[in-house]
Amino acid sequence: MRTKIVAGNWKMNLDVDASKQLAMDISVAIQNLETNNTRIIIAPTATNLYPVFHQPSMDSRVEIAAQNMHQAKNGAFTGEISAEMIHSVGITNVILGHSERRTYFNETDAALAEKVSTALQNNLDAIFCFGEVLEERQSNNHFKVVESQLQNALFHLNDSDWRNIVLAYEPVWAIGTGETASPEQAQEMHAFIRTVIAKKFGNTIAQNVSILYGGSVKPSNAKEIFSQPDVDGGLIGGAALNTADFVALIVAIQ
Repeated sequence: MRTKIVAGNWKMNLDVDASKQLAMDISVAIQNLETNNTRIIIAPTATNLYPVFHQPSMDSRVEIAAQNMHQAKNGAFTGEISAEMIHSVGITNVILGHSERRTYFNETDAALAEKVSTALQNNLDAIFCFGEVLEERQSNNHFKVVESQLQNALFHLNDSDWRNIVLAYEPVWAIGTGETASPEQAQEMHAFIRTVIAKKFGNTIAQNVSILYGGSVKPSNAKEIFSQPDVDGGLIGGAALNTADFVALIVAIQ
C-alpha cells in the first residue's frame, strides 16, 4: 500500500514567529485525527527550519522539509545551503526541482540529477518536482516533456534509492494561468508516470512510489483529486498557509 502524503510548501512566506505558530496550530489541529497511512510534511523557509523543527510539543507526525539545497558539499556558493547543513539540524526531507526553481532560477535536469544524488547520500528523502508548461500541454508534448524530465534527473538511480524518492507532478500550465486541470487529467498523467518508471525500474518500484499532485489543490477539489487511483496526495501551495484549509486536505485524503 502506497504512502499517502500531504506536503505544504510555504515558499517565501512567514517570519520565524508566524512559522512556529502555523506549525503548532497544525500540530494541535491534527491531535485527534486518525491519519492512518498518511505523511504530513511542511516546508518552511530555510531560516525557519531549525526553530520550527525544535519546537516542544509538536506532533511527531508533522515532518519538516527544506525547500531547496545545493548539490555541492560546501564551497563558494553564497546564499546556498547544503544537504549536510539541512540534515545537521534534524531535517530529513527536501523539495527539489520545484517549477519556480526551474523557472526563476534556471535549474536544469542535469543539476537536479546531482541534487537528488546528494540528497540521498546525506539521508534526505527527495520530493522531486516536474511538469509541463502551457505551451507544452497545448502542443501535445506534455507526455514527452514529463518523460524527459524523469529520465534526465532520476534514471541514474539504483533500485534501492527509490525508497527515499517521492514524485510531485506539477501541471505548471494550470497554476495561476486561468486554465484548470481536471481530476481525470491528473490521473492520466500520474498513470503515465508510473508506466515510465516501470519501464526502467520495474512494476514493483512504480507501484510503490508515491506520486503527489501539485496543481492548486484546495479543500473544494481535494477529495475528487485524491480519490484518483494513481494520485497519492498533494504538494500544496497557498492552502498550506491556512491551518483550516491544510487540515481539511489531510482529512480529504483519509
